[in-house]
Amino acid sequence: MTADKIAVKKVSEQVEERIKRMIQSGMFKEGEKLPSVRELCEMFEVGRSAVRDAMTTLKGKGILQVKQGEGAYIRAFDTESFFTTQLMLPDTKDIRELFQARKMIEPGLAGMAAEKRTVEDVCILESFLSQEVMANWEADYEFHMKIARITGNMILVKLMAFIAASTRKAMIDVHQHIQSRDEISNLVMEQHNRIFKSIQSSDATAAKENMISHLEFVEKVLVNNVLQS
Repeated sequence: MTADKIAVKKVSEQVEERIKRMIQSGMFKEGEKLPSVRELCEMFEVGRSAVRDAMTTLKGKGILQVKQGEGAYIRAFDTESFFTTQLMLPDTKDIRELFQARKMIEPGLAGMAAEKRTVEDVCILESFLSQEVMANWEADYEFHMKIARITGNMILVKLMAFIAASTRKAMIDVHQHIQSRDEISNLVMEQHNRIFKSIQSSDATAAKENMISHLEFVEKVLVNNVLQS
């Protein structure tokens, strides 16, 4: 008889759970600023990377809002209903299906963003496009989430955040593979630029087409280089 191995949670996952428990208990309240990364490191006695990874996950789940130059804030949401709902822990089949959902949702979001974008929205989107910035997985995530937010449809924004949180590990692996291959990285950069240009020019049709082409390409990288490993 063999026993299943006991999974040991990563430090970042433990930090994430502790922050969530603090929110549940009322220690951190909606709209309140979270302590700085340094303060959280001291509070939990962990390294900065563990805290940053935990905050990225919490941001993806819609629990935190990060304001540039200010820090992270607790988002206003129904804590009771959120924490009684289990986010799925996806296997390979789930990841494929979640990515299929992205291909159905995001072209529509890009089209809506092209119709609704403001000058400020365009400036923020453009800030995510440099090679140096896009080497960071979070910037790639924020580029796609900003497109969703431009639409003003918070149901779709939350759905996107759920999908991103559920596929986070797989997409980080994809991003690492992309950044290790210059030819692939350059193609992704070109795809992001085409999406941006079509939104900037308010061309909804091109925005949809460019988004679906980008997602199909990334899905191919995901299937061939991450889910097969």
